Amino acid sequence: MERKLYDAAVQGNTILLLDLLRDDALLLDRFITGRHPETPLHIASMLGHLEFVDEVLARRPELAKELDSHNSSPLHLASAKGYLKVAKSLLQVDPDMCLVCDIDGSNPLHIAAMKGHLGLLRELVQARPWAARVLMEQGETILHACVRCNQLEALKLLVGRVSDHDFVNCQNHDGNTILHLAIAAKQTETINFLISSTTIDVNCKNEDGFTALDLLPQNQRDMKEKEIAESLERMEATRAKDKPLSNTQLKAIRTKILMSTWDQPNAISKPKKRKDGNRLVNSNRNADWLERKRNILMLVASLLAAMAFQAGVNPPSGVWQDNGPSGFSSTESNGKNHTAGLSVLADNYPRGYTKFLIWNTTGFLASLSIILLLISGLPLRRRFFMWVLMVIMWLAVTAMASAYLACIVALTPDHSYSSVINILGTGILVWIGLMLILLLGHTIRIIIRLIKYLRKSVMRLMKPISTRST
Repeated sequence: MERKLYDAAVQGNTILLLDLLRDDALLLDRFITGRHPETPLHIASMLGHLEFVDEVLARRPELAKELDSHNSSPLHLASAKGYLKVAKSLLQVDPDMCLVCDIDGSNPLHIAAMKGHLGLLRELVQARPWAARVLMEQGETILHACVRCNQLEALKLLVGRVSDHDFVNCQNHDGNTILHLAIAAKQTETINFLISSTTIDVNCKNEDGFTALDLLPQNQRDMKEKEIAESLERMEATRAKDKPLSNTQLKAIRTKILMSTWDQPNAISKPKKRKDGNRLVNSNRNADWLERKRNILMLVASLLAAMAFQAGVNPPSGVWQDNGPSGFSSTESNGKNHTAGLSVLADNYPRGYTKFLIWNTTGFLASLSIILLLISGLPLRRRFFMWVLMVIMWLAVTAMASAYLACIVALTPDHSYSSVINILGTGILVWIGLMLILLLGHTIRIIIRLIKYLRKSVMRLMKPISTRST
């Protein structure tokens, strides 16, 4: 029966699959409980049989988590072949399979990037963005893999979706950045892209003490090398080695950079210490900062919205249970009547109720705005947009705190009013101080980043002008 099921997977024959399951309902379960080099789902995913894959997943979705003898999941095999629809079906069952690494230390995103399957890569990144930050063997990132395989379009996609300064400048265990690899392979378009569109550090040194410019001869005869050298020099690249290297030495160094880890994909070496200015935080391996912020903001915004809604429909002091004179007692009603179902606080303390309503509504609308922006599908993947959303969240939290204060003031009797005001005043001062510190810290960070970006842009514009004038 198992042999027939393998044959059905090879052919993508769903009719035969259903017949076999009709004869033996536990046939697929044996591939979960037993030991097999691969499952029928592996075979169907590798061959792109979408209907067969959907049929298997509908009955035993657990098979999507099974690994073959090379620790490859069905998603690995679909990514290697570029079967987008098959990959989508597998992702719907368990998107966390994007994080699973095979025997070579590659997850499905690494494989799709190295193969240049852009549509599939885009789908995988959208499903689990932080999977792109998982390091491969020898401490290499997915960007290193793109350069090694000369997949410029995949590199551009990843830089636009998941990159930041530390990630772009990450060094492997030999200290080589993606710029070192690109120059060693003489990938002119990749080098120009890195220099013009990323924050790559052109003066970063590898473990042998070579910068990117050291990998080029000082007297370039090759037009491609000359073009690369001119581009680097425009970005103020410098040489770390005073003594020029011979062409034979340069060739040996380039070969070492390109082949040191590529020939031994399964070799696991102990990570070397990185320089502080070019380290990639280890926690980023399994979690993307932006994605975690999105999840936290969504959770807190949903909680605040629920609190504000509940406080709005069930206001402090409750609602009148019957019709009658307003006021705390019949003698204080002043001839006003209350209506069952309306707010007690609104009748007895209208000013306090108005303040409460203003702050509660502000917090409610701010929370709903965050939820709407996060589910809108807009590309809010930049730190700046996360900063804007956090500012809105501060507004929502502050509004809810103010609504609480308005309620406490309105519900406090006269004989305890002074002591409550002193306590609340102290709390307000502490709260304002904390908010100002947070706002100042984030504002300084934004200003520093903006200054660095403007300075770099001005340098790029001024360098060609000075070159033409000389």
